[in-house]
Amino acid sequence: MAHAWTVHLRDGGTAALIDVGDSGLPAVLHWGADWGEMEQHDLASAGQLLARAYVDNVPDIPLEAGVLPAPWTGWTGQPGVIGHREDGTGWSPHLSTRSVQVDGAPLAPGGRVTNARQAVFELSDPHVGLEATLTLRIAAGGVLEVTAMLRNTGNTPYWLDGLNLALPVPLEADEILDFTGRWAHERAPQRRRVVNGVHLREQRRGRPGFDSPTVMLCGSAGFGFREGRVWGLHVATGGNSRTYLERLPSGNQVLGGGEALSPGEIRLHPGDTHTGPTLYYTHGEGLDAAARRFHRWVRAQPGVPGVERPVTLNVWEAVGFDHSLLKLKELADVAHGIGVERYVLDDGWFLGRRDDTAGLGDWEVDPEVWPDGLHPLVDHVRGLGMQFGLWFEPEMVNPDSRLAREHPEWILAAHREWPVSWRNQQVLDLTIPEARELVWSRMDALVREYRLDYIKWDHNRDTFDAGHQAAGGRAVGGAQVAAALAIIDRLRADHPGLEIESCSSGGGRIDLEMARHVQRFWVSDCIDPLERQHMLRWSLQLMPPEVLGSHIASGRNQTTSRQHDLGFRAGTAVWGHLGVEWDLTEATTEELADLRAWITWFKAERPLLLGGDMVRDVVAQGPLWLHGVVAPDRRRALFALASIGTGPDEVPGRVRLPGLDAGMRYRVRAISPGRPPAGLIAPPWLAKGIEASGGVLEAVGLTAPSLHPDQVLIIEVTTSALNAEGVTS
Repeated sequence: MAHAWTVHLRDGGTAALIDVGDSGLPAVLHWGADWGEMEQHDLASAGQLLARAYVDNVPDIPLEAGVLPAPWTGWTGQPGVIGHREDGTGWSPHLSTRSVQVDGAPLAPGGRVTNARQAVFELSDPHVGLEATLTLRIAAGGVLEVTAMLRNTGNTPYWLDGLNLALPVPLEADEILDFTGRWAHERAPQRRRVVNGVHLREQRRGRPGFDSPTVMLCGSAGFGFREGRVWGLHVATGGNSRTYLERLPSGNQVLGGGEALSPGEIRLHPGDTHTGPTLYYTHGEGLDAAARRFHRWVRAQPGVPGVERPVTLNVWEAVGFDHSLLKLKELADVAHGIGVERYVLDDGWFLGRRDDTAGLGDWEVDPEVWPDGLHPLVDHVRGLGMQFGLWFEPEMVNPDSRLAREHPEWILAAHREWPVSWRNQQVLDLTIPEARELVWSRMDALVREYRLDYIKWDHNRDTFDAGHQAAGGRAVGGAQVAAALAIIDRLRADHPGLEIESCSSGGGRIDLEMARHVQRFWVSDCIDPLERQHMLRWSLQLMPPEVLGSHIASGRNQTTSRQHDLGFRAGTAVWGHLGVEWDLTEATTEELADLRAWITWFKAERPLLLGGDMVRDVVAQGPLWLHGVVAPDRRRALFALASIGTGPDEVPGRVRLPGLDAGMRYRVRAISPGRPPAGLIAPPWLAKGIEASGGVLEAVGLTAPSLHPDQVLIIEVTTSALNAEGVTS
């Protein structure tokens, strides 16, 4: 019988109870809601409370889903280690715990620890010749991080086809919410009831993709933004992944995942190791609580900027590939006049890049378009006091480029033929050291020459058939992502203060692995504010607002051709990292004045808009959506009431203002940074504002105003002079 260990982790409102029992495999008996401080004797009773009953016709050892699920224990669901040796053996390793470390200190066999933050389990199977290291850690915000490393201790190669981790979720979690989408319509929610079997989402695009599950959430039926217990998982790879919820007739239900490996991608020679992706688990009472844990995790990353995010102008929708110095300088002048702080030159500045059919890979300023280099534009922008940024697509190459003609062997391909072209481009094999060095050196030289503050790093196609030509086309999907991230890390290390935005035809590459390396995410190539209401609402389930690029576009949207008022466009965009993507030289005097007012308001409210706790709601299940941020001390809050359509009711209903302190008194008023919303029919409270307690505002709410479709009303909530106890606040 294996030694027994019991470890209780606790931090940030999250607890996990991990037990190593008869099977020798670590199994999580509970994770999620914090039980409070625990003593040694509490662990024994907790184990008894959670122990499974023995029923007829089952394995003689009680079945618990291990963190690294193993078929030999009787587990018939998704296995943890999927692999084999050349002769077909080693496919069912009996990994058993040999040692445990808790918060860096060894734990003796049979030991029990309470109130720790991290546990590391060392497992081995000497017969098969494999060792594994499992790490469970409660990180910032109460997010539970789970990782696994596998080592080949045998004498022959081991082919690894999968490394899955899983944690249990209670059977009361009988509804799933995850996401899908397409280009220009990312993060579309989809819900379904849990049934026996596997709900599996595999991404094999070389990037998370527009249809990424983003977060797989499960909870009690009908769970909402603040109602119902919720458990969630994000698998962070930056590339291929698999995420699943599995329910077995045995009554076991797990939320798990790992990297989606291609056949033959991971071959472990004797002594080699492979570390799988980190799985990030969250929980809470409602979706907002689960999201805030992820937000706190992202905000705790060392490379994530603070809330003073510069208002950005990206010139793509203004000029496209038509680079005229006069026009670009004029855009800079107008942008400076309305308060823009960062200027970004998008695609079209490098060799041969007059359209999207040529030039990718040749990262040199095109002298035909820029005879004096970018200096005239950069100097003009900096002279106005703005930062300067530049667009790149470092992982891609056009066949019509000097790079592709000189090094066709540097293109990812599983066969002699290149993969199907996508947007006239192929993928550059960055696992080749010379290719990686070339990309880094070209980018480094440009960052140095123009003192770039910012890079927009794009990735405009799926990476399929990702083979290394020099190895006969062997799969290198995971190594390709790691190589790209290595370039990002090297650039940031060499240029402190440089910020990098992850763009992937919009929001095709939003995940927590990328969040460890970049400072901003482009939500979507579609800047239509009605579409953005949907996409921002659900992108915030994973990412905090300060890392989500959110721009104000022209009145007629270039993607959807919808026409929207500036108030709706700006009132949607200010809830992320604000920017402008619009030919400002064609804006009217009135539009520029309104735009300046919105930007001025955003700057004044940045600490709250980008640093507060997010809340969401729907007014009476109708067309009014509520989005808000509440200050950590709950003394201030800002809310947007967005009308995204029409409904059958004459009166919209009541709008509740969540997240406030029930015992504080607040002053509530509507504000208009620009022009008031159209079609406003105001209830009595809105004319002069009103005072009420936080408890009333959240539990009872206020009569909602009526608005025309595609309008936004901003509501400001501040503590009044006296709180509920009559003490000056």
